Amino acid sequence: MTYMKMLCSTAALALVTANAALAEVTPEQVWENWKSLSTAYGQTVTSTSAAREGDVLVVRGLNITSKNADAEATVTIEQLNFADKGDGTVDVTMSETSNMVMRTDAVEDVPATTTTLDVLTPGLLVNASGTAEEMRYQFTGPTITVRLAGIDAPDAPTDLKVEGVVSGMSGDYLVSGSADKTIASTFKADGLSVVIAGTNPEDSSKIDAKIDFAGLSGQSNTDTRGDMSDMAAALKAGAAISGSFAYQSASMDVKATDATGTTSLTGINAGGDLNFAMDAMRLAYGGTAREASMTASGPQIPFPQLNLAYKEGAFNLVMPVSKADTPADFGLLLKLVDLTVSNEVWDMLDPGKQLPRDPVSVVLDASGKAKLLVDLMDETAMTNMAGTPGELHALTLNALQVKAAGAEITGDGALTFDNTDLTTFSGVPAPTGNVNLKAVGLNGLLDKLMAMGLIPEDQMMGARMMLGMFAKMVEGEPDTMTSAVEFKDKHLFVNGMQLQ
Repeated sequence: MTYMKMLCSTAALALVTANAALAEVTPEQVWENWKSLSTAYGQTVTSTSAAREGDVLVVRGLNITSKNADAEATVTIEQLNFADKGDGTVDVTMSETSNMVMRTDAVEDVPATTTTLDVLTPGLLVNASGTAEEMRYQFTGPTITVRLAGIDAPDAPTDLKVEGVVSGMSGDYLVSGSADKTIASTFKADGLSVVIAGTNPEDSSKIDAKIDFAGLSGQSNTDTRGDMSDMAAALKAGAAISGSFAYQSASMDVKATDATGTTSLTGINAGGDLNFAMDAMRLAYGGTAREASMTASGPQIPFPQLNLAYKEGAFNLVMPVSKADTPADFGLLLKLVDLTVSNEVWDMLDPGKQLPRDPVSVVLDASGKAKLLVDLMDETAMTNMAGTPGELHALTLNALQVKAAGAEITGDGALTFDNTDLTTFSGVPAPTGNVNLKAVGLNGLLDKLMAMGLIPEDQMMGARMMLGMFAKMVEGEPDTMTSAVEFKDKHLFVNGMQLQ
């Protein structure tokens, strides 16, 4: 994350196409805008010299440093050139090779570590335009490579190779404001390739991994406020970050070798996306993946090859982050659709082929309201926290689905909670509301599991009794049960019968 912020600043030397024929910027204005952008992210910028050489402002010996309590990162760029094109715009170029040094202090059993990365940007071109108050940058680069140059730490691998290459990249940034800045960006790239290889000096095991993404695109919006290195304070002052990232396809090929042999893992998918947002009120993070398949083989797998595939996977989390007097929204989505596994796995679990081998699906979609009693981004407040960090005020089960082995459970419902009553339900805020559940094929699945010997007969009797208490059969629908759970007046009812 630290390096990406610096790369944004360095390639935000670059970022946005001129949009007003009458507007113009000078090399000095672009240099000052770039420095102020780094400062807005909480970074320190120094250089050994910055002087005109004809139409070009040349900056030498540039260092950009970020710090926190126990770590420091510095990017060093030998030379930056800000060339006045004579049309009101400025071209920015930089040394084709720069580096980043990250130092972390020793923490408990983790020793102090110094990691050095080389950054290669051949052909990177940035054009700046607009005005000093609203500067536009547009950038293109055939390749940007980030490569591990070395790790100084006890027992660090001596042959470790880590390299990421972005190809065919282009994009733009719009930087507005003075001390506090608003940055809007877009980018696209033909691909991203990551390679990791090396030997563990402790046991001589080896790793060789390659991950590729194709058809990348993304956008982001950032409002900086105050000291962005103190995120809790910056959020309170109005800082906000949001963005999204998408790709058209991905693949991976991983091999791990130890004394027992080589384990291989390969996989592909048909694209996906990620999205994120954070401000004083909320943190949001989510993503999807489509048409994924994976294959694994190796000495620890009890058959020649394990295959796994699914049509869609998704997650989404929305939660409050700041202490507040009123409840705020939260949400959680977990989704896995049409998961299939190798027949060899089914044969191991069900050699008699008694269970239907239909695809498995799991969906949980919930939302609600909660009130935080402490700022989650405030490390001091979290360390000194006594009791729970917040209160649950409402919970809605938008959708529930579990579908496997010929059975399916679905449900929905909504509850509110009385946080002044923590005694009626043994420490849980007293709920009010309803939850409705439906099960199809569950009795048939239980019969098969007992016949397979997976559930002993005495335990099955207990399970049947529990089902009888909490569910009722639906007339005219084979092997279908429903359960209506209601919390009312500090009591619990199931299918109209009071249980508490």
